[in-house]
Amino acid sequence: MPIVAVVNQKGGVGKTTVALGLAASASHRGLRVLVVDLDPQANATSGLGVWDAPTTVDAVLASDDPGSAARLAGTAAWPMDHGAAPGAVAPSVVASTPGLAAREPQLANDPIGAQDRLQIALEGHGYDLVVIDCPPSLGLLTLNGLVAARGVMIPLQCEYYALEGLADVLKTIELVRASANPDLQVDGIVLTMFSPNNLANQVAEEIRKTFKKQVFKTIIPRNVRLSEAPSHGKPILLYDVSSKGCQSYLSLAKEVAARMDGGAP
Repeated sequence: MPIVAVVNQKGGVGKTTVALGLAASASHRGLRVLVVDLDPQANATSGLGVWDAPTTVDAVLASDDPGSAARLAGTAAWPMDHGAAPGAVAPSVVASTPGLAAREPQLANDPIGAQDRLQIALEGHGYDLVVIDCPPSLGLLTLNGLVAARGVMIPLQCEYYALEGLADVLKTIELVRASANPDLQVDGIVLTMFSPNNLANQVAEEIRKTFKKQVFKTIIPRNVRLSEAPSHGKPILLYDVSSKGCQSYLSLAKEVAARMDGGAP
């Protein structure tokens, strides 16, 4: 039962778009998917078309009850059409709200285990895939995602400063692996927001040279339709399947599926 955390401490790199693209593609293949929105900005929640969630991730993190994430999840408002597998259902979501920001300082004083809350809540979740959309920071909310996950996807914008931030992400993953979650691994680095210019090409080349097979072959381009989709409460797969942005995510989903099925990176 794969649990994948989508992580980057830098905002604006396409993190939520990657998380929702992965969730939508897996759902349309017929998998039962749970999205956990750990970001107080709640972009994954609104992108799922959930505008008034009855329960939130804040309640999940406050609970000591294993399996609470599955029970408190709602269902995304996505219509499952456009060639979805028979019986496919929209992803479930543990929604976020801006109030989640207040949970982090409370977690710091948690006697049970500040970084273990989400792992406890996901025990016995029963989904084929759990996608955790982490906030743009390396604080306790993101640590909860990393401790609960088995794999990490790192969206990386094809710009110079993104390279500097990547070192911090990888260092945090190593610290979590050495202490709380020895099974954690980097599933892959996703190059995002790519524009065909010399700088972007140089950054992409440098990343591939350094991280080799850890970098997904698919590159996510800058695309207007990708930017428009969240305002309609839909993933790009349902908003404009013929767009370059959607086609790139379908390609990425195939790569992710191959790795989860045991194929070589």
